[in-house]
Amino acid sequence: MASPSDHKATIIDGKAIAQTIRSEIADEVHHLFQKYGKVPGLAVVIVGGRKDSQSYVGMKRKACAEVGIKSFDVDLPEEVPESELISKVHELNANRDVHGILVQLPLPKHINEEKVLSEISLAKDVDGFHPLNIGKLAMKGREPLFQPCTPKGCLELLARSGISIKGKNAVVVGRSNIVGLPVSLLLLKADSTVTIVHSRTPDPERLVREADIIIAAAGQAMMIKGSWIKPGAAVIDVGTNAVDDPSKKSGYRLVGDVDFHEACKVAGWITPVPGGVGPMTVAMLLRNTLDGAKRVIEQ
Repeated sequence: MASPSDHKATIIDGKAIAQTIRSEIADEVHHLFQKYGKVPGLAVVIVGGRKDSQSYVGMKRKACAEVGIKSFDVDLPEEVPESELISKVHELNANRDVHGILVQLPLPKHINEEKVLSEISLAKDVDGFHPLNIGKLAMKGREPLFQPCTPKGCLELLARSGISIKGKNAVVVGRSNIVGLPVSLLLLKADSTVTIVHSRTPDPERLVREADIIIAAAGQAMMIKGSWIKPGAAVIDVGTNAVDDPSKKSGYRLVGDVDFHEACKVAGWITPVPGGVGPMTVAMLLRNTLDGAKRVIEQ
């Protein structure tokens, strides 16, 4: 019999799964064009020159091109007045060729994020962050028009890896508006029993150890140790943290919120960082844009 130290978790390949989804989307976009002569359109709005935001936006625009979604690029200077950004959003709301509007976060300090996001038309809120979409997500028997991309991607990874959620204990580490909160609502909708662990939780280790499914989204490098994980649990690591690594050309490498090396010896399934949740977020954005377009075009 193999000793427990030989155990190796199944690695969930987010890159491969996202690629499958992208080719499914490309097919649907093609059919849409053949039948109606129209393609989905996504407006990507970026304010200022933050390096990380620039690279995310570049990825999103490239992904659109790859599946045949038309991308509308709006690049605004750091010092753009809030009113100007909002009128830009209104303009995109009125543009019939735009089916999804994405405002890359974070926005500069002088702009009220909540105000800007709530101006996006509900039918074009492909990020799923409009308060009404989040509100519907939180209610039983209601469905939002769009689910937020990263949480949706987490559940899709579980589903496509054959991991059932119903009746399982799920622990979400982190309570951000972008991941922690909405992913806990999605898990609840999928009939799991949900615990949210956050910075004020005493003894997080005890709670995490009871989880069949762990969604790590705290933004703390390698915070979740192998000893915290119940044998056989499914671990979805949303964290992307840069840690110093002199051996790398950039001087750093990316790690998740989970100690990957340790976790592999205990978990049943685990997502790597990078190459796990990241590619799924972009794939879900494309999916939401396609769904938004179908609602309009197939009417």
